[in-house]
Amino acid sequence: MLKQEEIKIKYIPNSQGKTVTHLETLENGDWIDLRAAERIELKAGEFKLIPLGVAMALPEGYEANVVPRSSTFKKYGVIQTNSFGVIDFSYRGDKDQWFMPVYAMRDTVIDFDDRICQFRIVENQPKITFTEVDHLDNESRGGFGSTGVK
Repeated sequence: MLKQEEIKIKYIPNSQGKTVTHLETLENGDWIDLRAAERIELKAGEFKLIPLGVAMALPEGYEANVVPRSSTFKKYGVIQTNSFGVIDFSYRGDKDQWFMPVYAMRDTVIDFDDRICQFRIVENQPKITFTEVDHLDNESRGGFGSTGVK
């Protein structure tokens, strides 16, 4: 049986006093959708931080990975500027609202409560040390770009 973790969440009202639809976990799939907390209009070439209307206290030892939904680019023509967002355990206060940084490839409108990205939590990387060696005891695969090359 999978371990269950609790995440404390605060819904942050937008400039009109509305909050996004409350988050739900899914029976199938690990990723949870996040929504735009404001209506956002973007012109091609414009950058904006889209407020997601939530702040969370992640369980100790975890971080959140935030990525666009598979349909985000098709529907809205935006890309996430950092490609992959990481929200660490220490970003957990009342004013630590989550955002999605986007760059518009075309003029677009993202409406309030539109699902635009998704997240999942993962355990933090274990503590590691680096040991310098003169030789790695493994067979080389052929270098960068060699997968599938005969």
